[in-house]
Amino acid sequence: MDLVLRTASAAGADLAIANDPDADRCAVAIPSGDGWRMLHGDEVGVLLADHLMRRGVTGCYATTIVSSSMLRALAKARGVDYAQTLTGFKWIVRADPYRLAFGYEEALGYCVAPHHVRDKDGITAALLVAELAAGLKAELRTLGDRLDELARELGVYATDQISVRVDSLASIDEMMALLRAKPPASLLDEPVIDIEDRTPDADVVTFRTPTARVVVRPSGTEPKLKIYLEVREPVPSESEVRPARERAAAALAALRTEIATTLGL
Repeated sequence: MDLVLRTASAAGADLAIANDPDADRCAVAIPSGDGWRMLHGDEVGVLLADHLMRRGVTGCYATTIVSSSMLRALAKARGVDYAQTLTGFKWIVRADPYRLAFGYEEALGYCVAPHHVRDKDGITAALLVAELAAGLKAELRTLGDRLDELARELGVYATDQISVRVDSLASIDEMMALLRAKPPASLLDEPVIDIEDRTPDADVVTFRTPTARVVVRPSGTEPKLKIYLEVREPVPSESEVRPARERAAAALAALRTEIATTLGL
């Protein structure tokens, strides 16, 4: 991204896109002030899903238990099928094998053309991002404008992640055991209204309040504990997207501190 952003700045580009070496992931950045802002995987996922829905692509729209719940809200608003799976594209593409229209995970993986590639694919995702950006530019709008429009319709869904690297896998077991034995009763001054423990199918625990969600799981590939945070903020009026985003950012920071304290980090 550093290389492409330097090139994009020099060229005065409207959009910067990068793939990883095997091109199965896609990163996107947009101009922001005097610099660039890399979009979260959840932001790109919702943008692409919304674009496909507007193009009339029917079927099932799927994401994972650690990705933003904004896709669920979007699917409900548009009247399309939605599915949620465990982490990983081996699960996403099985969400609805015969009717999958789109799938994504927050780690920059997108399946936008399952009839061509039934897996995350950065090349078709990059093409679809470019198509969406070009169409918006023709209307004198940007990807940032579209994100704001979706926030006005559905609210602000802000996400973040904590990744805790450990020297011993036993430390991860201890932290997961601590969460199960002493779960938080409240988060962000709201009661925890739901605790979902997915054992024995998966070592994942989810905590929900009326406006926040925390998902905790061990990494499947590294000696890390991964914690996924989400907060939702309503947008009361057309002019209040920025204040809602600021409130969401502050809530995320507070939630991050609360969870870190709970785990003794």
